[in-house]
Order: sequence, then C-alpha cells, then structure tokens
Amino acid sequence: MALSSSSSSSSRTWLYDVFPSFSGEDVRVTFLSHFLKELDRKLIIAFKDSEIQRSQSLDPKLKQAIRDSRIAVVIISKNYASSRWCLNELLEIVKCREECGQMVIPVFYGLGASHVRKQTGEFGQIFEETCQDETEEGIIQWRRALTDVANTLGYHSVNWDNEAKMIEEIVSDVLDKLLLTSSKDSEDFVGIEYHIAKLSVLLQLEDEQVRMVGLWGSSGVGKTTIARVLFQRFSRHFQSSIFIDRAFLSKSMEIYSKANPDDYNMKLHLQGHFLSKILGKGDIKINHLSAIWERLKHHKVLIFIDDLDDQVVLDALVGQPQWFGSGSRIILVTNDKHFLRGHGVDHIYEVCLPSEDLAREMLCRSAFKKTTAPEDFKELVFKVAQLAGRLPLGLSVLGSSLRGRDKEYWMDLLSRLQNGIDEKIEQTLRVSYDELRSEEDKKIFRYIACFFNGAQVTNMKLLLGESDMSVNLGLKNLADRSLIHVREGHVEMHCLLQEMGKKVVRLEKPEKREFLVDSQDTCDVLSEGIGTQNVIGILLDLDEIDELHIHENAFTGMRNLRFLKIYSKLGLYREVKCQLPENFDYFPPKLKLLRWDNYRMRCMPSKFRPENLVKFEMRYSKLEKLWEGVVSLPCLKEMDLRYSYHLIEMPDLSKATNLETLTLKNCYSLVKLPSSIPHPNKLKKLDMICCQNLETIPIGISLKSVEQLFLGGCSRLRTFPQISTNILHLTIDKTSIEELPSNLNLENIYCLSMTKLKSKKLWERVQPLTSIVAMLSPSLESLYLSDISTLVELPSSFQNLYQLQRLKIRNCVNLETLPTGIDLKYLYHLDLSGCSRLKTFPGISTNLTKLCLSETGIEEIPLWIKTFYRLESLEMDGCNNLGYVYLNFCKHEHGLYVNFSHCKALTGVGWSDSPRRDNIYLDFTNCSNLDQEALFQQKTYFQSQLRLSGEEVPSYFTHRTTGTFSLSIPLLPTSLSQPFLRFRVCIVFNDNMSEIDAECRFTGSFWNSSDSYDQAQYFCADTEDYTIFLYKKDSCLFILDCQMSHIPLEMNFDHVDLEIHFNGSSDMEIDIKDSFGSLIDIKEWGIRIIEEDFSAADNRLGNPDILPHVFEANESNMINEVGEGEECAGEDEVTEARSKRMRTS
Repeated sequence: MALSSSSSSSSRTWLYDVFPSFSGEDVRVTFLSHFLKELDRKLIIAFKDSEIQRSQSLDPKLKQAIRDSRIAVVIISKNYASSRWCLNELLEIVKCREECGQMVIPVFYGLGASHVRKQTGEFGQIFEETCQDETEEGIIQWRRALTDVANTLGYHSVNWDNEAKMIEEIVSDVLDKLLLTSSKDSEDFVGIEYHIAKLSVLLQLEDEQVRMVGLWGSSGVGKTTIARVLFQRFSRHFQSSIFIDRAFLSKSMEIYSKANPDDYNMKLHLQGHFLSKILGKGDIKINHLSAIWERLKHHKVLIFIDDLDDQVVLDALVGQPQWFGSGSRIILVTNDKHFLRGHGVDHIYEVCLPSEDLAREMLCRSAFKKTTAPEDFKELVFKVAQLAGRLPLGLSVLGSSLRGRDKEYWMDLLSRLQNGIDEKIEQTLRVSYDELRSEEDKKIFRYIACFFNGAQVTNMKLLLGESDMSVNLGLKNLADRSLIHVREGHVEMHCLLQEMGKKVVRLEKPEKREFLVDSQDTCDVLSEGIGTQNVIGILLDLDEIDELHIHENAFTGMRNLRFLKIYSKLGLYREVKCQLPENFDYFPPKLKLLRWDNYRMRCMPSKFRPENLVKFEMRYSKLEKLWEGVVSLPCLKEMDLRYSYHLIEMPDLSKATNLETLTLKNCYSLVKLPSSIPHPNKLKKLDMICCQNLETIPIGISLKSVEQLFLGGCSRLRTFPQISTNILHLTIDKTSIEELPSNLNLENIYCLSMTKLKSKKLWERVQPLTSIVAMLSPSLESLYLSDISTLVELPSSFQNLYQLQRLKIRNCVNLETLPTGIDLKYLYHLDLSGCSRLKTFPGISTNLTKLCLSETGIEEIPLWIKTFYRLESLEMDGCNNLGYVYLNFCKHEHGLYVNFSHCKALTGVGWSDSPRRDNIYLDFTNCSNLDQEALFQQKTYFQSQLRLSGEEVPSYFTHRTTGTFSLSIPLLPTSLSQPFLRFRVCIVFNDNMSEIDAECRFTGSFWNSSDSYDQAQYFCADTEDYTIFLYKKDSCLFILDCQMSHIPLEMNFDHVDLEIHFNGSSDMEIDIKDSFGSLIDIKEWGIRIIEEDFSAADNRLGNPDILPHVFEANESNMINEVGEGEECAGEDEVTEARSKRMRTS
C-alpha cells in the first residue's frame, strides 16, 4: 500500500507533536499523567482530550487532532479493547500512518505484544466482548489495526523495573524522532515514510538477535535514497554505524584489481579499512581474518552495504552474523536477489514502483518544488509521469530538466520521450544490463524488450522451446536482478528498461538487427526487401503507419525469421494499410509465430510451409481459404481466424496433432467445420461465436477433449454437439437447438449460458428447469438463462448449486417466486431483469455485489437490505410498482450505484442516517411522479450524487449561474463553528452532450474583505473528485453533495468564491473534453450551502456527520458594509456568463 499524494510528512505543518491514545481507567492517573508531564518538561506539544466527552463514535475534533499530530503514542493496556472509542481511535491512527506518514510508538502497558497481536488472553476476552455488537467488517478492521500496531517497534512495561525511566526513554525517543523528521534531506522523496514503516517491521529493532535484511529492487527505483534515510534515522540507536558504497571500496579494489578476487591480502586490507571507519579510528592494520569478530562481537552495530555484488568481498566484511554484537543489523542494498540468497538473507524488502499519484507528486517535487503542479501544467505532468513509467530515477531526472521551463518546452520534451529514452536515465539502467554475466541472459533480455514484454510465460517458453537458450534459467536470473517481474504467469519489464533494451538492438543497421520494432525502419526493410538472416523477429503496429507497399521478396533474405507480428494495437483496421503484390509467394519456413491482422490475400502463398508454426493468427483477414490439401502442422498449438468474414472453408487439419485452441469467431461465411481434426486430439477450446451459417458440427469431429465450447450466435445450429464430461464452459446462446441429449452429463461444468434460444421447444415442459438443474454440477459457478415463458418458479433443487457465483434469469415474464430458506453464500451477481411478475425482493444471498431487478414487479425495498453489506450496484429502472423507497444501506468502503430511472409510480424517497454510506450514486431520471422538492429538503449523511430529470437548475439552489465556471457567495461574517463547509451543487449540461464521462471537483477561495485590501484574509480549499457519467441523451440534473475541509476556525470569512473544475482544469481559454472526447459544455449550475438545525439530537450526541454552522447570506441577514445606497444580492442571485470554455492545466 502506498502513501497518498498528501503523504509528504516532512513538508506538513503539524499542530501537535504527540497524540496519546489510551484507556483512561487503566493509565490516566498513573502512567499518562507522568508521561504528559515529562512531555511538557521537554517542550513537546501533546494533544489533551480532557474537554471531549467520550462516546461510541469519534468526535470530529478528535479525528482532526489525530491527523494534526506528528507522532501517535498508543498505550495499550488490559482494558484498551473494552472501549469502542479506543479501537476506532486506533483505526484512525493506522489510517493516518498509511496516508499521512504519521509515526506510531506503541507502549504495551502490563501485557505482552503477542496478546495484542493475536487478541488472546484476558485482553482477547475483553476484545471479544466488545465485538459482540460490531459488524463483521468492523471487527476485521479492529483486528488488523491491533495486529499492525503490535508488529511495530515499541516499549514493554514488563521489561522495565522503573516506570519513570521507561517514560524518560519514551519521551527521549519522541524527541529524537521529532528532531530527525525536522530534517528536509529526504522530503523530496515522496512516500519515504511508507518504506521506513515497512522496513522497521522487517528489521525488528527490539529483537536482540543479529539480523540481516535485504533491500531489493530494480535500478532507479530509489533503493539508495531509502537506505540513506534509514541509516540517518536509526544510526543513533547503535554503538557504531557505517554506510559502505562503491566509493568506500574503490581504493581497495584499485590496489588489488589484478589480484584473484579471493586474495588473502585484499581481504585483510578491506577488513582493516572497514574497522577503521566503523570504530572511528586511524588506519587499522590487521594480520588475520578473525579481526572483525574480535573487535565487534560485543558491539551493537548498524551496517549498510549498497550496490555491491561481489560475494567474496561481502563474505570478507559481514561473513557471519556472530561476528557482531547482540541487536546488530546488516542491510544489503542490491538489485540482485540471488546475491542475497547466496548470503543466506531471508528477510527481503522489495522496493516497488510508486502509485500513479505518488509518481506525479515526485515529478512535481522535482520540477516545481511543490507537491502539485500549476493548473495549466497538470495534464503535461500526467503525460510525462506516464512516459517515465513511475520510475523515481526517471521522474527525478526529467523533473530537474523541466524545472523553470515553459509549456512549449514540456511539449517538445514529450515528443522526444515518445521516440526514445533520456540519456542520463539510459546510462544508469544500462549498467544493470551490462552486468549480466551470461550472453544468453542478455539475449533473453533483448527478446523480452523487443517481443515478449507482457507475454504469458508458457507462450514464451513455447515459442523459444527449440532454441539453444535455457529460458527457465534466463527468466530466473533476470527476475533476481529486478530486470523483469513474473506476475500471474506473465513476463513484465518496465517501460524504460524495455526502451533501453530496444536501443541496444538499434546499434546495428536496420537490415542487420535481431529485431525490427521501429515502424519506420521496419517499413524501409520490408518495402525494399533488404532484410538479412540476422533478423529473428518483426513487430509492426499498423496504427503507426499510413501505408506500406511490401516488396515481393520482402522475406526472402530473412531465412531465420521466427516471429512475425503485423497487428493493430488499437484494433482500428483501417483499409489497405499493407499492400501486397499479387506475386507475393514466400514466408520463411522457420516461422514459429505468424500474426498478420487484416491480411489482404485470398489464400496463403502456395510455397507456404508452416511445419514450425506454433501460433497462427490471421484476424480480420480477407482469406477465403488457407491452403490446398493436407499440410503437416506438428507444432501448431493455436489457430485464430476471428473476424475473417470471407472464410468459406477450413482445410484438412488431420496433421495438426497438437492443436489446442481453434478460434473462428465471427467467420460469417463459414458453413461447416473440417471433419478431419485428429482423433484422439488435444483440442481444449473451440470458439465459433456468431458463425451464422454454421448448421452442423460434423460427427467425425471429436470434442471429447474440449473444455470450452462457444457456439453462441450460431443461429442455424439445431443439433446439440456430442461433448464429453470434460466440458467446463458451454455457450449456446441464440442458437436453434431444440433439445438436449437425455444422456448429457455436465458433472464438471462451471459455466453454462443458454440465453435467447431461437427455438422455444426446449422450454415447453411444465417445469422447464428441473431436468437441466439435475444435470448440473454442484460446483457450477455461472448460469445464464433467459426468455423462458413457461418458468413460474425456480425448482428447490437450486439450493444444490451452492458454489453458484453468477446467476442471470432474464425476461422470464411468468416467473413469480424464488425458493425460500436457501442461502447461496458465494452468489455475488444476480440478474432477474424483465421478470415482470416477480413481486418479492430476492433474499437468496446477502453477499451480492450486483443486483439487477430492472422491469420487475417488485413493490418495495425491504429494510433487511442493510444486510447486503457488499452491495455495489442495485438496478431497478422501470419498476413501475414501486411507490416509495426507503434506502437502508450499510457502510461500505466502495461506492454504490442505485438506478430507479423510469419508475413511473415512484413518489418519494427516504434513507436512514446511520450507518453512514459514502459515494452513493442515485438515478431518478424520468420518474414523472417523484416530488423533487421534498427530496432536496432531506438531509444527506453521505457524499451523494443524484440524477434527476430537468432542463434548468431548480430555485432551491439559491445561487445560480449560466455558462460560467465560478460563483461568488456571501457568508455571514462570523467564524466557522466547524472546520468544514458543506454545500449542494446542481449541474445542467447543454443538450449537445449525449454522453458524459468526466471527473469534476470544486475549489473554494475564502475571503474576508472587511479590512483593507492588503490585510484581507484568504484561504483556499477544495473537494474530492466526483465522477459524472451519463450514457443517454435524456436531459437531467446532476446533484452533488460536497464538502471542503480543514478550514481555519480562527478566520472570519464574509464570502467564498467557488469554481468548478473538470479533469483537473480550471482556466477558460482552451476547450476541455471528457474521456469520450466530448466538449464539456455547461448550460447552468447552482449552489446551496447546507443549513442544519443544531438542536437536533444526533448533533448533540457528537455525530461525526454534523453539518457546519455556516449560512450563506441573504437579504435578511447580510450586513451591508459596502456603503449607503448599495444593496447586497438577493437570495436568487444569478451571475451572467463570462466564458464557456476552460484551459487545460
């Protein structure tokens, strides 16, 4: 988990030094009072909660105090877990550590950390009692927080004879941390506190054993920076410390450069130099190799060794853990994982790439010395960070080169980066490649950089299987050096490493290169027919060229060509990109991969010899047939001819003895399959979706080995194919199949789809699903059915499908009831849309994430929907029996989309105010009887977005504007009683926007202009981003509930200027577009600041969702200070249009 973009803790302004979290009944009058007194004595500012009355939920002031504290000291005592307040406090602290870089110091008072970590013993019993009234999700969060804190280096009171001395030590530690974090040395490395926190857990500094830890990651990812900060933070806790890098070793290595790496004198010299530095003494001379053990066996030392990959040198300096005193730590920083394993290092921390948000902040730090970019640079920052591939080295180098530059320079650099890698970055990354000891490893690196980045490991091994390379060993070596990663069975190489690898290949002339991957060079070679036997692979993206006339002898000289991939990355397939001469008649016989999208010939060349082909892919081709006669295809594993609309017949495949996948999707002209697929065969997947003219599958074709059979859309297919019990996934949607074989056995199937069948004969029986359900395996995961007019109720045998995860039964117009008393606990997607007689809300699973009930006869939403704690989408559009809905959703970390559009009988909506639900999207468009005014008057206790029908902003929104992106709203000239401002927004887009998909946010400039202009008080705040999307042309209103936080309480503001921003932009000169490319064109928008009655009971009880005591000024309460004869704006103030366009920032 990475820190958020606001996590640069060293650059934050902290209100408090320390926030103490504790159970009052255990420690308030004992430990805590002495601890606070000692903090006061050292002038350390601690938050004190004596004025806050504790209850079940956290007071907003307390939450803010936690966020405003640099260090949280968590005093965990026996009764700490008896308080929900304490546990929720701990959740907030853990959240702040992750998001804000807050440091946490646990104090285990009167109990062991293991009891806290595992929630055992008396502490665990008390915790279990507290959990009795908590949700399952809440309990999981509490347990995670307790475990997290228990794994953090802290203090144990049972280890101290004198409590006063322990308090002094804790306060001293707090002071050290405050002094260390005040340094600005590491603040430019965004996210450093996250790495420090993770490494602190791995280092286990409280453990008295000697521990070696590896800091591992690719070049340029920030390992050395992290190591330097870690060394700075922790060195004072050790008797001696040393940071060894290549500069430290250079003198010794120069002296003995011609000696054997295992030279005895060289080792003596290294050890002497090492001891001199770590002990802070002059040039120490030694005469035996046990000197380090003799001098340091009782010393608690901290040793960092950075960027050293010589195992002999490492053995000479830190050969054995027992050489060093108890509690010593040795950290080895490297990009070679094998180097760590070779030295017996088991504890390894991998430094991964930062998140996209952190990467952009890193670039901004380097380019602007700020955490965010100026508005008109934000889009450019996004693009540069993307091209840098989130690599910290790249972000730092590029940011430095861009510092102080104008937008034109940024755009010029972007153009250059798209065509190559920055020289400084390349030089650093090239070292990792050059240090590969094996030429074979270098070759595999180039193969991946040019051809196999993102490929499946199995495919790569398959295509390189008969080469002279050891692929398994090569992948392992490259992964150990962080040059690649293997994730979920795919090879991944960082984009900058990939570009460096391509540059290595480009050192040769185009026709002599191993790989042709640059579009222009590839076109030159193919159009001139000058390729040589050096060429192994060709990769050409058709989207990058205008037109290419391929030479008739283009491939004649490339007799070693093994990989040919001419494709459209974007899938555009524009007409006639590659022109082939009529006499083109040659492909190299060593080809293992042939992919040519939009191939223009009607048949493959007569001299085509595919004996070595492993993968044959001709998508969107003009092929009518492949070849004449029987061709030997012993190596062929995959054949993909999808969207070859003109393909009439398939060849004899009897010699394709290893064929596993045959894809003929959307081959409209294909009438039949060849009857000669070998039997027995290895075919696992047959995809014939939308082969509209296919009438039968020949009896001679054996499907006994087939596991996935896709026949959906084969509308002329009437006979069910002969399949075996091996079938796992079967699709027969939109076919004309009339009956299923009586002996059909689907005991292993996990997915069955039978929707929109052309023939209704299959559903003629009274209980149409009984026999089908009996055939199905209890392990079935997905079942899709539709348009079964005879279905009135689901059979009770559905309860046997206990592994079911996805169930769709659509447009069964006579379905009235579902089974009762069953719980399909794995079911997360249920779709009953179009079952118009179904009136009862389904209760067959409470684990649903998506529930589709559109156009059903359901009359109400039950209160027990709050038990659907995972629900993310509820679709009930067109439910015309709904008169009133009460939304009682439970708290969930994800957003919730609810669609009630076109519910014509719906008159009203209500929702519960507890528990709170964030980010809810409610669609009430085309609900003609809905009382919108009553809806506006309701309180909202979540950040919601409503969509309502309408063409103009209602009068409820007291400040409205047409066509401009800013509004100025007067406020009462009194201090805010809460540090946040809540308001409701309504946006109407112009009719020319039929589709909308955009991010928007609001910024507020708070002013107090009652003093002179120079003395005016000013503060800027903004909201989070809101996603606005609409995929239909109906006119509608977007209603957003927004909040601005951290508004300073001490300032008195008399007005706020609110601006709306789309996709991070605010200026008004260049057009802004959404993700569809549509121009953002606002017709009108309006604001209403939310007013609340603070006498309400829920506000008196410290509800965290209470609304701020901020009122917008109107005619009755606005104090006129602008002079006699001038009037303030009325309640329905409307601002005229200033501009309708914004500039990208």
